Amino acid sequence: MVDGMEDEESWTKPLGRCTIFYYGVGHMLNDITSACWFTYLLVFLTDIGLSPRDAAIVMLTGQIADGFTTIFAGELIDRFGHFKVWHGAGSVLVAVSFSSVFGGCVPCKIFDSNSYILQTIGYSVFAAIFNVGWAATQVSHMSMVNCITLNSTTRVVLASCRNAFTMVANLSLYAVALIVFNLSKPRTQIDIENQYRWIAYLSIFIGCCFVVIFLAGTKEPRLARDAEGKRHRRISWAYWFKKVLYYQVALVYVLTRLVTNVSQAFLAFYVINDLQMAQSSKALVPAIIYICSFLVSIVLQEMAWTGQRLKVFYSAGGILWIFCGGGILLLPRNMNAFMYLLSIIIGIANALMTVGLKIPLHIRRHRHFLAELPLLTSN
Repeated sequence: MVDGMEDEESWTKPLGRCTIFYYGVGHMLNDITSACWFTYLLVFLTDIGLSPRDAAIVMLTGQIADGFTTIFAGELIDRFGHFKVWHGAGSVLVAVSFSSVFGGCVPCKIFDSNSYILQTIGYSVFAAIFNVGWAATQVSHMSMVNCITLNSTTRVVLASCRNAFTMVANLSLYAVALIVFNLSKPRTQIDIENQYRWIAYLSIFIGCCFVVIFLAGTKEPRLARDAEGKRHRRISWAYWFKKVLYYQVALVYVLTRLVTNVSQAFLAFYVINDLQMAQSSKALVPAIIYICSFLVSIVLQEMAWTGQRLKVFYSAGGILWIFCGGGILLLPRNMNAFMYLLSIIIGIANALMTVGLKIPLHIRRHRHFLAELPLLTSN
């Protein structure tokens, strides 16, 4: 009995800073490769000769694989645990497949053919593998929070630390890209391809270093009960399809992510092909958007929120995006410097729209579900 009470106290005590740090860096590889994936993959694929349609097929294949893997990985992890095994295996798949996508068409080298069909199939396969690993790593890392400790304050700190290193990962990617684009002056098509490969390889190296820190410093969670010592009651998947809130939250989240992800994926195309800006703009423009969005998010987090205020801010973000879209559409090439100003406004708009995702969090009875919904629509 005494041992049980001591065990309970050890799980409810706040965790040390080192433990929080070790957990927080565990998603760095996913974050830095994801930023590179959405920002530069389509540009890279079209630069090596794939048509826009084939490049889109490659990315779509990965997203479909991610959607299915997120669901099944979550179910398997929930049933059997072994968080670190899932995390480590997923990280290996991410590192190997990501380097294979940016390293060249592996099947083309095996079969000694440069057929566009074979290239599309080859890149699609590794894109799918990358997203399978990415989803396994993400789900295992996010779900560890509630199993590492029973202390609610520490759980918030763990999630905040994870989010902080997401920022570090994104800024690291754009810093690496800026250095590569400034130091390397491409003269041939091969030189352009090598720029993206250097960015990808350096991103993998940085991310893998933090994965090692996470695996070495974080203990395998063994906790399978809540603060009262009771097991969570399993809820059937069909339960949520009967809730109107499920569709409301899903619609808001998906549409918001659609705006942010599509803009991230196509802005690099726009600044180079349409505005013909300097190569460094492919790193500066997304970096400005991300930094502005992050700074505005910090300010917004300190405000007192009501449902009405959240709707107003979300609508304001949408309106700003409409004006930015019009500006991007009409911006002449000889005024391309204004793209940096638009980047600031886009960053603010993204932050305001992201705040709208917090609307349903005020409905306490569904909070446990809302914490899991991003898993179904992320990346």
